[in-house]
Amino acid sequence: MKRLLEIFAVFFKIGLFTIGGGYAMLPIIQKEVVETKGWMDEDEFLDALSLTNSLPGPLAINAATFVGYRVCGVKGALAAVMGAASPSVIIILAVAMVFSNLTEYPAVQYVFNGIRPAVVALILYAVIKLAKSAKLSEYLNWLIALAAVVAIAVFGLHPVAVVVAAALYGLFLRDTVVKAVDTHKSVSHDRKEGE
Repeated sequence: MKRLLEIFAVFFKIGLFTIGGGYAMLPIIQKEVVETKGWMDEDEFLDALSLTNSLPGPLAINAATFVGYRVCGVKGALAAVMGAASPSVIIILAVAMVFSNLTEYPAVQYVFNGIRPAVVALILYAVIKLAKSAKLSEYLNWLIALAAVVAIAVFGLHPVAVVVAAALYGLFLRDTVVKAVDTHKSVSHDRKEGE
């Protein structure tokens, strides 16, 4: 029971102090789950994020479900989801009950104008952190990332199609690329030693 309360509290805190949606939550989820609690290591977190990103539904809830399940099974998943969703539900109910035209107040507009750049910074931080853990410099991973960005931004491909294509690449082609790159490195290294 203590572990379930701990899971609930961690995700309640994440839900309470994160504005901007799932991607803005990523640095906080990573800090809590990987660095503070040690429930996962960096690679497990990246794999979990890849999986939860490819599933339907909000990223924050999917990530909470995965982490909660990983830590404490089905009960852990429920505790994490309840923790992540509760702050939003409470705040939305309070706002709906107290302020019907909240966004019309200049002070509220000023607050949101100040928050937006911070949310962009959180998302950018998450991208940089994920890029490091995704090992973009290894085995032409940067090329896959670039191809995904171009496919979405330039050609307007749906993100689900890009995720499926990347999964198929990983399933059928990545081992071939890894072997080819390793062979090329080995041959280059042998040539340099032979000179």
